[in-house]
Amino acid sequence: MIRTPYYLLEEPLLRRNLQLISHVAQASGAEIILAFKAFALWRTFPIFRQYISHTTASSPYEARLALEEFGSPAHTYSPAYTEQDFPEILRCSSHITFKSLSQYARFWPQANQYTEHPVSCGLRVNPEYSEIATDLYNPCAPGSRFGVLATDMPQQLPPGIEGFHCHCLCESSSQTLERVWQHLEEKFGKWLPQLRWLNLGGGHLMTRKDYDVEFLITILKRIRTQ
Repeated sequence: MIRTPYYLLEEPLLRRNLQLISHVAQASGAEIILAFKAFALWRTFPIFRQYISHTTASSPYEARLALEEFGSPAHTYSPAYTEQDFPEILRCSSHITFKSLSQYARFWPQANQYTEHPVSCGLRVNPEYSEIATDLYNPCAPGSRFGVLATDMPQQLPPGIEGFHCHCLCESSSQTLERVWQHLEEKFGKWLPQLRWLNLGGGHLMTRKDYDVEFLITILKRIRTQ
């Protein structure tokens, strides 16, 4: 008997989900990364590493978890970085996303001067479209400060910006992703050719029984070729 609360995880079910995720990645050419806020049970990381290579982080502690326990630097995004924490974020990250142009202006000089390993920087953008019903959880709700609006973007990407991060899904379908992409392309299409990478965020509930996985693969392949 175990005399403390604990999590009981069924490895065959975990592997079944990871095999599906790996199939989507291989078939579409996209990379799928683990979000710690959804799953940070580090004892399972040896299993995860058989199927995926990288993780996200939203704090220095999650970034350390990525580097020291998962074994690869993190794709890091946080609504707020501090001067005290940012050097550790740089040490533990391969990608860093800024939520605003002002945050970029504050921390980009440190990222630009970092020489220990390459760090690719990006901006979170707001396509002003989301199908999340509750505004409290909707990062694209009116007045949201999650992401740069297209009307506030300069004509040329700021120096060092190589990617866009868009996150406005929540347990959503692949059809929802298609509609989000249409708005993202409409708003930010003229900057997309300047990018090296595009992070479409979380909320893709591809393990749900009625989720159209093949349509997801079709959308991702379409995005990669545009």
